[in-house]
Amino acid sequence: MRKEIAQFLQAGQEPIARIRVEHVIREQNIWAAYEILELFCEFVLARVPILESQKDCPPELREAVSSIIFAAPRCSDVPDLLQIKNLFATKYGKEFVIAATELRPDSGVNRAIIEKLSVTAPSGEIRLKVLKEIAQEYSVEWDSSGTEAEFNKKYEDLLAGSKQVCAEAAVSQAPSKQASGKSSPSNGAKTILPTDARLASQHRQVPSHVSILTSSEIESSVKNGTAGPISDIKTETNSRPSDVLERARAAIASAERATAGARAAAELVNVKFGSLKLQGASS
Repeated sequence: MRKEIAQFLQAGQEPIARIRVEHVIREQNIWAAYEILELFCEFVLARVPILESQKDCPPELREAVSSIIFAAPRCSDVPDLLQIKNLFATKYGKEFVIAATELRPDSGVNRAIIEKLSVTAPSGEIRLKVLKEIAQEYSVEWDSSGTEAEFNKKYEDLLAGSKQVCAEAAVSQAPSKQASGKSSPSNGAKTILPTDARLASQHRQVPSHVSILTSSEIESSVKNGTAGPISDIKTETNSRPSDVLERARAAIASAERATAGARAAAELVNVKFGSLKLQGASS
């Protein structure tokens, strides 16, 4: 994915690169969340005797426990986290789980886990930073001024602009009404403003056979096999061996991180929570 983004930047297709980089950022966030969850699972695993000996969640374990509960439904690659969440619900009650899931005050969920598992789009600053890192990684000479301007664009100005257009339209309508009151054409024809006349002339100047010629040219080029852009798109979409290997490495790296977190979660569920299972069944 990173190599594809570098190719888009080199080809000048920055809008596509700005969209694709969100997938890269999301993968990075998931990997970072798995690493944090692995540490939390190992931390809870080492202190299971403390959890068993106390009815309420110890303050020093509240962050780890709450973070695992919050991340469980958001990490579908690690289903064991849902089992841990159910065990915590049996141990500490549904209100404790709801407080962590809904991020209520004093829930104790780790801030990094919340940010890494957030479904909101990354900020323009983060996207620009990752794009620069990718361009530097693949030695792409890329002028980021256009992307910086796009990310720094304030969309509130568009709302203000629409209001300004409405105000200018209202002001322009007032003189036209006064002029129509003073003098009106005798034949009942409406006066055409210069802008309307230009628009009307532009519509009249567009030949009706342009779309027909374009479609015929496209059809003939496809039949003759001379369609340059279409063939280029097809060649670009064909996966090269290097791209396949890069995607495979990224998938393996992601799987290894997920596996490490799943291994810690499975060990926490199957090995050390036996007493909690019995306690939850008896209560």
